[in-house]
Amino acid sequence: MLDVDPATLALEFGGSAVLGGVFGVATKQVAKLVAVIIGVQLMAFRYLESQEILIVDWNRLSAGLIETQAQTQRQASHWFESVLSMLSVGVGFTSGFLIGFQRG
Repeated sequence: MLDVDPATLALEFGGSAVLGGVFGVATKQVAKLVAVIIGVQLMAFRYLESQEILIVDWNRLSAGLIETQAQTQRQASHWFESVLSMLSVGVGFTSGFLIGFQRG
């Protein structure tokens, strides 16, 4: 038979949910900051390009973003298998992360 302690499972789930919530809020704040920085940088590139101070290869810039997206999709399946192996911690962290990201 399986030796499962409900108290240990609850502690793992609750602790990982709290930790996930904290990470969710932090991730949302960092994502907002990164979006602002990237937006300002792209505006600066456009301005410098319009003043003929800088030449930007926009096709090369967007190709790097597409390549990064493809790499992320390949790594997602490996991440999913890791979460399944630690189900109680994974579920708690994921639910806390999503709640924290939503509320943050």
